[in-house]
Amino acid sequence: MTPNPFLGVFFHWLGGLASGSFYVPYKGVKKWSWETYWLVGGFFSWIIMPWFFASLMTKGLLGVLQQQTMGTLWWTYFFGAMWGFGGLTFGLTMRYLGMSLGMGVALGYCAAFGTLLPPIFKIFVPSIPVPETIAQIASTTPGQITLAGVAVCLLGIGIAALAGLTKEREMPEAEKKKAITEFNFSKGILVATFSGIMSACFSFALTAGAPIGEASATAGTSTLWTGLPKLVVVLLGGFTTNFVWCVILNVRNKTGYQYLAAEVRPEHAGLKASGGEHAPAAAGAAVPAADLKVPRLGNYFFSALAGATWYFQFFFYTMGETQMGKFGFASWTLHMASIIIFSTMWGWIFHEWKGSSKKAHRLIASGILALIISTIIIGLGTYLKSGAN
Repeated sequence: MTPNPFLGVFFHWLGGLASGSFYVPYKGVKKWSWETYWLVGGFFSWIIMPWFFASLMTKGLLGVLQQQTMGTLWWTYFFGAMWGFGGLTFGLTMRYLGMSLGMGVALGYCAAFGTLLPPIFKIFVPSIPVPETIAQIASTTPGQITLAGVAVCLLGIGIAALAGLTKEREMPEAEKKKAITEFNFSKGILVATFSGIMSACFSFALTAGAPIGEASATAGTSTLWTGLPKLVVVLLGGFTTNFVWCVILNVRNKTGYQYLAAEVRPEHAGLKASGGEHAPAAAGAAVPAADLKVPRLGNYFFSALAGATWYFQFFFYTMGETQMGKFGFASWTLHMASIIIFSTMWGWIFHEWKGSSKKAHRLIASGILALIISTIIIGLGTYLKSGAN
């Protein structure tokens, strides 16, 4: 099939829309702790959806996976597990910073370190499946342009963070938490930094899994769907990390019962919406029975919807990647930019910046713009490098 870059861009933007929107359904979850709905949604994101679509749309899925070397499977799974730490803390970023600021900062880091970390790791682990070290990148003009893009990206993160700090200082606590129940700037920035750095591992996992896509094509899979089998391995790694941590939280917070319970325990009655902290009822206070009922069907529906929506970001990403042809260098750039744009859109829709000053609005707009420009510069550097090879 002849590549169609315009169709590829369309698929990438669909993926960006899915990623920028996946957290919205979680707002419909009630009376569940974060670790409960995150694991339910993650089961759909990282297990059910990848296996379902790869089995449906590709040829000989199990055979393709069985013929891979242990090295290919290990690096693909390993980077998926490392990405899992980023995906795990990504949900916390949304809780503490909201969608526009949280995604802007986390994905800015993701775009920057998605460029920097592979060549840095290669210095210490020569067998890592990336072609160049950081010194080799910096020695060429395309590499220098790419690194300049990273610098602009970090500048954008700084501006966006300043916008969040301005918002925190200007607005009363009650006003800040009308849109973002658990708004916490300092905690959110720390989590977003870690999340963005570790989330960059997803791009490494896709690179490491390239032989899986090639084997799928050889097995007779249409070019459009050859990226789906490697998602099975990558997302299994991500599921491992998230599963372990959520179960630990279920045990520590005594919330494991929530998956099946028709009523929440009184000490968790304060979980009125998604992402609620464990707010115990006042000592000796009676909790109305109506406040204990758990909308189980609705919670599973919204969590499954969030999980499925999240998966579609990379479902469309792999489709778009197959259509970009010689413009394949732009895939990650388009993905990051479109997510930032759509998450910002949801941030405005949910009035996350309502009540903040014009200064804060100008800062967040400038920060997001800088992040988008940085992805374009990084893409240009990659394009020039591909032309030089």
